[in-house]
Amino acid sequence: MTAKDTGTHVTSTVAVQVRAEGDVDEEALAYVRTKVDTAFNRPGVPDVSGEVRIEKAAAHHVEQPWAARAELVVANTLVVVHAQEATAHELADRLQDRLRSQMTRVLHRKEAARRSATPPPWRGGQAISGRD
Repeated sequence: MTAKDTGTHVTSTVAVQVRAEGDVDEEALAYVRTKVDTAFNRPGVPDVSGEVRIEKAAAHHVEQPWAARAELVVANTLVVVHAQEATAHELADRLQDRLRSQMTRVLHRKEAARRSATPPPWRGGQAISGRD
């Protein structure tokens, strides 16, 4: 089994390479590519780069033969997503949902890190006294 390289997609600040292993048809790759692009082409998404690998198991008795692994770097944060489904369309949909939720976590974590709490009085913050 050799990996088929389907190229790098560069749309604005997104550079994600989609690769296929095994018996993956072009229609399935196109659908996965569309879903991955949709997950990252939103306002407020920082630079994204990395790779998504799609593979189909050769054994016919496998219950969920389609698998995806995504290893992406989103604004200096490593995001790893795994998905496994029965069909290529279900896999692409599941992958999009998981990528979107991980992106939301990364963006939320970034926003939460910007906000800083007021330091307590013993560290030089304002003292709230009940005496007036």
